[in-house]
Amino acid sequence: MINIRLVIFDLDGTIVENNYDWAAIRWELGLESGSILTYLDSLPEPEKSQKSAILETHERNQTERAKLKKGVRKFLNWLGSSRIMTALVTNNNRENTCRLLDRFQLSFDLVLTRESGLYKPSGAPLSRAMEQLKVRPDETVAVGDTSYDLLAAQEAGLVRVFILKSAMTPANLGEATVVSSFEEIRRCLEKI
Repeated sequence: MINIRLVIFDLDGTIVENNYDWAAIRWELGLESGSILTYLDSLPEPEKSQKSAILETHERNQTERAKLKKGVRKFLNWLGSSRIMTALVTNNNRENTCRLLDRFQLSFDLVLTRESGLYKPSGAPLSRAMEQLKVRPDETVAVGDTSYDLLAAQEAGLVRVFILKSAMTPANLGEATVVSSFEEIRRCLEKI
């Protein structure tokens, strides 16, 4: 594990368990497919603010119902004791992210939310995290749960990507490793 210096985590579906109905949210916003945030950014005002409020209502509701995923705290403690930095990169907003981190008493070396202006599936937020923590892609691991996490990691040049198996697990994973737990990720990292 000498060459692993950073693990970048997704939030929703990875650190916390929630139940977004993305198809229903897209329908409510009038979007057939693609990135919701890119779509919202393309809208003129006041439509942009009105539709952003719809998304934020769904996010707040899920934040209130979210549960910490099993094994997260133990894995984060292990990373800390192994002197591996952690970053949280989420498309969620700062308010919900802070509320979840406070509620579950979690901390990361760096937290990037959509207010940074960077969001997945672009690799830009992961690249920004590595840049700010002075870490190279070959020293970094990504952990997520959807194709957006995989696409972002690939665009940022990461070759070690873990996708936690869920209903949202993409069919074509390329170089990603599908895992069922944080303990499985720890075992994989110990072999590197």
